[in-house]
Amino acid sequence: MQNAPLLVIAAGGTGGHMFPAQSLAEVMLTQGWRVKLSTDERGARYADGFPDEVDIDVMQSSTFARGGVRAKLFAPFKIIGGIFSAFLKFRKDRPDVVVGFGGYPTIPAMSAAYLMKLPRMLHEQNGVLGRVNELFAKRVDAVACGTWPTNLPEDVEGVYIGNPVRAAILQRHGSPYIAPGDYPMEILVLGGSQGARILSDEVPASLALLPENMIENIRVSHQARAEDVVRVKAFYAEQGIYADVRPFFDDVPKRISEAQLIISRSGASSVADIAIIGRPSILVPFAAATGGHQKVNAKSLTGAGAAIMIPESQLTFQSLSEQIENILSQPEAASQMASAALSVAKPRAAEELAILTMQVAKLRQK
Repeated sequence: MQNAPLLVIAAGGTGGHMFPAQSLAEVMLTQGWRVKLSTDERGARYADGFPDEVDIDVMQSSTFARGGVRAKLFAPFKIIGGIFSAFLKFRKDRPDVVVGFGGYPTIPAMSAAYLMKLPRMLHEQNGVLGRVNELFAKRVDAVACGTWPTNLPEDVEGVYIGNPVRAAILQRHGSPYIAPGDYPMEILVLGGSQGARILSDEVPASLALLPENMIENIRVSHQARAEDVVRVKAFYAEQGIYADVRPFFDDVPKRISEAQLIISRSGASSVADIAIIGRPSILVPFAAATGGHQKVNAKSLTGAGAAIMIPESQLTFQSLSEQIENILSQPEAASQMASAALSVAKPRAAEELAILTMQVAKLRQK
């Protein structure tokens, strides 16, 4: 395998960056490529789902957006150290192409690729470029877009690929939807890889307002921050609502496919997963997302009639309860939402991204 072409994937430490990166790795391995993941210590903790064949290189990196004065003061030195380390690794084992997925851990590998004039490209998951991808957008050979349209810098053309999903999600593409009715119904609450406090505050109270006969049929899977798990569990128990509350679910694909309704943030990966499997959803975009990108992400589902979007500023347990009841009490409409979600799915996104990756590598070789 040492003579096989090498892809280096540079990705940050959130599910939004790592899941599409993992998808590309899975496809490229089937094409006979070697794959390395370049990330930082935090990102490495999110890399458990990557295939065993992927080598993980942990680089130093940092951000100016978090931490105290001391952390921000040392950030440039950490970044420079990471770039130098990436440069040395690339000299020893030269990549045929480097693909960045965003997040500050992307900086070392993408910077080294730029300095060495290696073939390189970006994949932006959201409708608004993240800060790091914006920095490199004019310094790469191609920009693949997961959401369309994507706001890009002047003179930068994007290629609409869609957001690749993990193989476990893709295996459940178009799983039959069981419409809500007078029987056990699954509601899945997702707050992204870090959970979402606002969903833990509002969703349990909204479910408690539902008609009693509906409450008796509800089964809830609720992803919450670790510090919120105990209180959320206790509230559900007090209300007589069956709930499985955890900081992390390792079987999200299964839970999405079994759900009658999903209540979620509108991170790019979450939106893509919901569309691929095809389920009705209520989306609550993260208000502080850079450039309002989660609101932009939600438009693909809301525009198709597959989801209802409630901005954080308008989210109350009364308003949320009304929307939940509307969906669960109208099985035909819920089925139409599920079909609409499927209509905007991009199940071949990982394959198309792999094709573009190999085209960039060959273009530079020529």
